[in-house]
Amino acid sequence: MRTAVVLFTRDLRVRDNPALHAACAAAERVVPLFVVDPRIRSSPNRQRFLAECLADLRESFRARGGDLVVRHGDPVEEAVKVAREVDAFGIGLAADHSAYAATRQRRLTKACDAERLALKLFDGVTIVPPGALKPTGGGDHYRVFTPYWRAWQGVRRREVHAAPRRVTLPDGLAVGRLPTATVTGGSPDVVPGGEGAARERLSAFRRRAGGYAEGHDDLAGDRTSRLSPYLHFGCVSPLTVESAVDSPELVRQLCWRDFYHQVLAGFPELPRRAYRSGATEKWRDDHDALDAWKEGRTGVSIVDAGMRQLVAEGFMHNRARLVTASYLTKHLEVDWREGAAWFARWLLDADVANNWGNWQWVAGTGNDTKPYRRFNPERQAQRFDPDGEYRRRYLS
Repeated sequence: MRTAVVLFTRDLRVRDNPALHAACAAAERVVPLFVVDPRIRSSPNRQRFLAECLADLRESFRARGGDLVVRHGDPVEEAVKVAREVDAFGIGLAADHSAYAATRQRRLTKACDAERLALKLFDGVTIVPPGALKPTGGGDHYRVFTPYWRAWQGVRRREVHAAPRRVTLPDGLAVGRLPTATVTGGSPDVVPGGEGAARERLSAFRRRAGGYAEGHDDLAGDRTSRLSPYLHFGCVSPLTVESAVDSPELVRQLCWRDFYHQVLAGFPELPRRAYRSGATEKWRDDHDALDAWKEGRTGVSIVDAGMRQLVAEGFMHNRARLVTASYLTKHLEVDWREGAAWFARWLLDADVANNWGNWQWVAGTGNDTKPYRRFNPERQAQRFDPDGEYRRRYLS
């Protein structure tokens, strides 16, 4: 019988998983594999969320007759080792575009070639994969969102795949231990991880999606989808969200997500270097101001509320993200890299493309066509938290 290995990375789900779907169609035995890489320095919030995602994924496979195989070590070495152990014909995984993912994919290609294993990458982290759209004026990616949005809407979508009914593991394969979900140093009010939690969140949002366009900037109303952590870890596919929710404004947000992934693919130094050619960077080295911003004690209520929500929940309302980031970079004149790193320390959804891409947009070094744009915190508070409910919630 033919055997295939599926290396799970940022696609921790059984529904609409292109790599898993292809493996189950091509092989009688499938090894769902996740490798815990000790070299990745992850925050306590994301460690806990990942552990819950993996536990949920293991239960999904066990319900289908299989199991999630877990190894600890180098993902390339462990994936090839498992493939040899079960005499697999190949390995499949989701294509990704961070520097870490690109290095892993290059190394895995070389290792599979040496072992005469087939390797197949599958698109699924985004709706439209980076590189699928090229600007008519030249270049390998879009630098401005609006023309990308117009082109993106016209791309034909792939099929949304159902979960496999059954998954059969090879006999005698040790499944390995899951990482612990007991982690210290994280936020006290983090949402639970896993595909089951993602589907519940999506189902709840579908019932109120009609008010998203009018209410998504309402800080106190909290009418955003809160699906971003689940999209980051791949507990739900962005294509599933797009197909399930009748909300043009939310679809536009999904397009922004794709936009920054194709920016990262074209400019891998996005987390470290200014994207915009000719951007002026003159930052103040003010540790006291930075610490006050981090701790939510700037004295600006809307900024402080947002920063305290971040630490309490591992999440921050998108409007508050714009205000707090603008305050750090445009008012305090502190380097956007400091802010992005602090967000990455706490946010569950802080993937490389969107966290650093959005920070550069706000700082004026990225893809904003109006790089000198500022978000006045007092006006933002008056407009999006007029009764002060959001501020009272996190400052009391």
